[in-house]
Amino acid sequence: METSSLSLKSAIDNLFAHHDLSLMKVRGQSYDGASNMKGEFNGLKTLIMNENESAYYVHCFAHQLQLALVAVARKHVDIADFFNIISTLMNVMGASCKRKDMIRQKQAKKVAKGIKSGLIETGKGLNQELSLKRAGDTRWGSHYRSLLNLAALFSYVVEVLEVVSCDATDSSKKVQARGLLRYLQSFGFVFNL
Repeated sequence: METSSLSLKSAIDNLFAHHDLSLMKVRGQSYDGASNMKGEFNGLKTLIMNENESAYYVHCFAHQLQLALVAVARKHVDIADFFNIISTLMNVMGASCKRKDMIRQKQAKKVAKGIKSGLIETGKGLNQELSLKRAGDTRWGSHYRSLLNLAALFSYVVEVLEVVSCDATDSSKKVQARGLLRYLQSFGFVFNL
């Protein structure tokens, strides 16, 4: 999808025309701080205000809160360390198709066993495959989803790290896996998670 200010303005014009709305009645607009949105000369804010000076711009409060939350989390040493270690864990687990497949197979076996025993319901949207995903810096929700998936797959992650710590041919990978295992099984990790 094209996200230039001109294409976004065109999409808004089309939406307003489709619903018989007038841009002249808009009294406010709010976006994140990207240049295509609030740019002084060619941003969407400016294009709309050129047509309607009463469509005042306010930086999106949710985005401001997001930026403040990330800044505060980075200033807290334990939480910053926690997310750095989570990032390392995502690198270790995501760097190998074999490791990703091990987690996927373990999860599939558990779901199949749960369905067979009647402990897990089946239906549309249920029992979706989970994976470990790297969190994005600009959306705190991605940190949350990443941590939820880690918590759901925790026992599998530990099992895979145990395999790597014993069977890896590269000694640095063994050391890294052992360090991650120690951290994941610590009170500090559980508390921060």
